[in-house]
Amino acid sequence: MPDVSHKLVVAVSARALFDLEEENRLFKTSGVDAYRRYQSEHENDPLERGPGFPFVQRLLSLNHIIPGYEPVDVILLSRNDPDIGLRILTLIEREGLEIMRSVFTSGGDRMKYLKPFNVSLFLSGDYNDVKNSVEHGYPAGHILGGSTFSEDTTPQLRLAFDFDGVLASDESERIYAQGGLLEYEKYEEELVDEAISPGPLQSFILGISDIQDTEREYFKSDPNHDPIIRTAVVTARGAPAHKRAIKTLRAWGVRVDEALFLGGMPKHDFLAQFKPHMFFDDQLHNLDPERAGTATVHIPYGVRNVTNHK
Repeated sequence: MPDVSHKLVVAVSARALFDLEEENRLFKTSGVDAYRRYQSEHENDPLERGPGFPFVQRLLSLNHIIPGYEPVDVILLSRNDPDIGLRILTLIEREGLEIMRSVFTSGGDRMKYLKPFNVSLFLSGDYNDVKNSVEHGYPAGHILGGSTFSEDTTPQLRLAFDFDGVLASDESERIYAQGGLLEYEKYEEELVDEAISPGPLQSFILGISDIQDTEREYFKSDPNHDPIIRTAVVTARGAPAHKRAIKTLRAWGVRVDEALFLGGMPKHDFLAQFKPHMFFDDQLHNLDPERAGTATVHIPYGVRNVTNHK
């Protein structure tokens, strides 16, 4: 049996891969029988690609950059039943996505399979499912629709992350929320040499970093090689709090390619320049897919998400 314990495992819902918003509306307004009938009648019809498709396509391509090295596993984790899910499996095959594992729960809990699959990231279009997973300590994100994507002809995979509440815990954001800017800056300066505790996506960035390290080592003698993965931290942190973020990443053994310490400036224009295929943030006001020009993922974690999602 293949061992996925040493792979970077990403689980995705069907709605993350394909545009199923019309089908989802039908399910909510007309019920499961109408939904099942519609899916069966359109079993061989194509669907538009969903907001997570470019990310998944490029992520899977990492299995081909070095001969014999297949560091990524993507799993379809769907609340459909297997009969309805046949349409999605057909589309996955037609699109050439190398997704070999799938789970269909017939409306049941998907979260229980995140641990046995050793999932480092679960992407879903269902906010409540994601929120429940995060509250139970699993690395999950709500992928937002309406993206314009960052399609290009290069094979590169570009990923951008907020820092606090995404890669790291929200401990510093709690200090800011309780004591304001001066208290926050004092706290960060006093603990500048102490790594911040991990956040929801630490395991994911560690997996990405391991692949980058392997790629660098394999191609170190090739001066013309362009790195397949490029990462950026895009954070509201500024001086003096930027030092602790860098030292935290160093303590984890993570080397990002770019770090943007914006000191509270809006992120959209900077994301438009980096052109990530996916951007992860814990605050919804940073996640306008149309302005960002990319798939955006909300991590509903920590002090910034104590109120109900709208």
